Amino acid sequence: MQRILIIDDDQQICKILRDYFNHENFEVFEAHDGKEGLRKINELAPDVIILDLMLPEKNGLDICRELKPNNEIPIIILSAKNRENDRIKGLELGADDYVTKPFSPKEVVLRTKNVLRRMTKNQDQEKLKFPNLVINKNQRLVKVKGEEIAFAPKEFDLLWQMASSPKTVFSREKLLELVWEYDYYGGIRTVDTHIKAVRNKLGAEVGEYIQTVWGIGYKFVAK
Repeated sequence: MQRILIIDDDQQICKILRDYFNHENFEVFEAHDGKEGLRKINELAPDVIILDLMLPEKNGLDICRELKPNNEIPIIILSAKNRENDRIKGLELGADDYVTKPFSPKEVVLRTKNVLRRMTKNQDQEKLKFPNLVINKNQRLVKVKGEEIAFAPKEFDLLWQMASSPKTVFSREKLLELVWEYDYYGGIRTVDTHIKAVRNKLGAEVGEYIQTVWGIGYKFVAK
């Protein structure tokens, strides 16, 4: 069950939205001022936040400023401020959608589902899963058989590049261009050195996913 936090000082609005979201099988929490909202965000780690702009203690824009640099929780602003510059400011601060009051509760629920759907799709695109291997691009994390393995930056980039295009044969020159981002072929054997390091860290079984194509380069083939 997905968690939603509604931060609004109008308790009647909170009640209306709570009823609609409960009907859609969301677990709903409320906060009625900005400070309480921030505290509950940290405590609950909700999946999505419905945020009013005009709040006591701390306003919604300030909450966006504090959250968005290091927080991926989607925010939908719900506000009586309907001027274009207000909407633009909210979106520039990292809000994922902006709904003006008065509003349709059904529309708010639909917009929330759409935001969550987009976020899930983006996360899926940034994560690759194979038998005994998970590669997360956003977190730059590699797990082999459930155990997190540390990779140097270029090692990770090399693995991600190949695993993103399974069965594609990459020449050493192409990998050098894609991963090191320059057309310099004098140090071409650096690719071999990094491939060896990646295979060693993946271990014997998973390391076999990276196959040598003799006379050309390498390809990634998961079993």
